[in-house]
Amino acid sequence: MTQPLLKVDDLRTYLFTRNGIVRAVDGVSFHVDAGETLGIVGESGSGKSMTALSIQRLLPRPAGRIVGGEIRLEGEDLVAKSERQMSAIRGRSMAMILQDPMSSLNPVFTIGQQVSDPLRTHRKLPPGELRKAVERLLEMVRIPAPQTRVNDYPHQMSGGMRQRIVGAIALSCEPKLLIADEPTTALDVTVQAQYLRLLRDLQARLGLAIIMITHDFGVVARICDRVAVMYAGRIVETAATTTLFDRPAHPYTQALMRSMPRLDQRSDRLPAIDGQPPDLRQTLTGCRFAPRCAHASDICRQQYPEMTVVSPGHAVNCWHADRMMAAS
Repeated sequence: MTQPLLKVDDLRTYLFTRNGIVRAVDGVSFHVDAGETLGIVGESGSGKSMTALSIQRLLPRPAGRIVGGEIRLEGEDLVAKSERQMSAIRGRSMAMILQDPMSSLNPVFTIGQQVSDPLRTHRKLPPGELRKAVERLLEMVRIPAPQTRVNDYPHQMSGGMRQRIVGAIALSCEPKLLIADEPTTALDVTVQAQYLRLLRDLQARLGLAIIMITHDFGVVARICDRVAVMYAGRIVETAATTTLFDRPAHPYTQALMRSMPRLDQRSDRLPAIDGQPPDLRQTLTGCRFAPRCAHASDICRQQYPEMTVVSPGHAVNCWHADRMMAAS
């Protein structure tokens, strides 16, 4: 078997605050193969973005720290890298698209200046080649009239165009791994579909691996090959996208699926998940979803479930996985 492009093993990222230690990522393991798209889904606060920031080593300082685990990109342990070494890796070997392009782009610099920054830093392009390279990147992400747009500022562009500009910056040095943190949240449905189609096209052209962080199962269905479901700092289920939609095995995944509107069913009110996620400052025992789960038993409250492989490529952390699969 070939080595995965990215392998995360038992990652633990904590936030040390004056109100206590927040175990934001608490034992997360997954892998991403070259050229595939892994979706990470879950409620707000489940640890999705903190996992992405941990991979990039861009944690909020001084509170955020990686306290355990490994992050290996092409076999190299990123946790052991110095800040200078990570600066050389970010933007070149892996890159990230943040959720809000308006806050990602600097309002006082032109689009051309901002897209050219990684090219100047990592590829050392001379001034004469920089503008042509920037124009090619804008054309690649389908910005009309790139020769003119390089002189524009972020406020002169629509939300969809700004999101494509952020994508151009991330892809400028042709990274092998792209982390997209809810890149379609601020886009309307039509622009969202165009943006996802663009990502797919670029992935096929450049051979990218993508981690797509989202809470939208519609985005997952459109672009992801596999899905990891996160809850309270841990991954509770991993499966191929079609398998997850057809036979979700964890009660939390099933509850998320039920909360989505369906075109083939009429409903006056969508089901909601009762209760609240746990306080990650507390020492938690048992399954973290147990207080909100209608199927929880004594063992669920006392001991965290071991990982169960319910079918090839489909793993779940649930004591009642067989029963949940039969009910799905």
